[in-house]
Amino acid sequence: MIAEIIINSNARALNKTFDYIVPKNLENTIRLGNRVFVPFGRGNKEEEGYVIGFKDESEFANKELIKIEDGLLTEDNIKLAKLMSIKYFCNISDCIKLMLPPGASSKNIDSRVKDKKLNFVYLNKEIDEIEIDIEEKILKSDKQIKLLRFLEENDGINISELEMITEVSKAVMKTLEKNGYILIVEEMVDRNPFINKNIKRDKNLKLTESQQEVYDTIEFMIDNNEYMEFLLHGITGSRKNRSIYAINK
Repeated sequence: MIAEIIINSNARALNKTFDYIVPKNLENTIRLGNRVFVPFGRGNKEEEGYVIGFKDESEFANKELIKIEDGLLTEDNIKLAKLMSIKYFCNISDCIKLMLPPGASSKNIDSRVKDKKLNFVYLNKEIDEIEIDIEEKILKSDKQIKLLRFLEENDGINISELEMITEVSKAVMKTLEKNGYILIVEEMVDRNPFINKNIKRDKNLKLTESQQEVYDTIEFMIDNNEYMEFLLHGITGSRKNRSIYAINK
């Protein structure tokens, strides 16, 4: 199997596919849209790229793909990126970056938004058993009892949040873990960059009388396939004072 790879680069000369051999152990894993790493150039420097196609054979493929990182893109994303690159005369890799979530397009792997591992605390004994130990004074520490009773209603809470809410130190938690009352488990957490963002969609602004007059004039020229140059006056830096061309498409 041969993968057609677009290298993640702004260089115009690299706006083309490079063929790489897909190792046998990756043939069942690789998909269109995968971000991958490949040996590139004379020094075989490891470069990032995107899978935008497959073929059975290639006379140019003499290097093997190194590894697959993720599959954030779909087949439709790849098709759209190709169309955008043609329409706007830019690299396919630049169009692909627009479709990736924030933090995912950085070449520096360590700086990307990635899944994160956190410690969570769970009760390791039945509540009735814990209450009996409290009554029989097997559990005497107020802090230990406070933490266990909080977990009765909030089992599976992040250890840092638990420490902040209950004001019980991690040392106390470690003691309870050692004695079999709780479990501290490391779990993967999905990090959604949009989760705390309140994104409001823009609404169409109502034009003033003079703005509407200018708009109608430009629209008339476009609809009638007539060439005309317009100069819009406005505040410097607001991008209004530039020429607008009604171009015959």
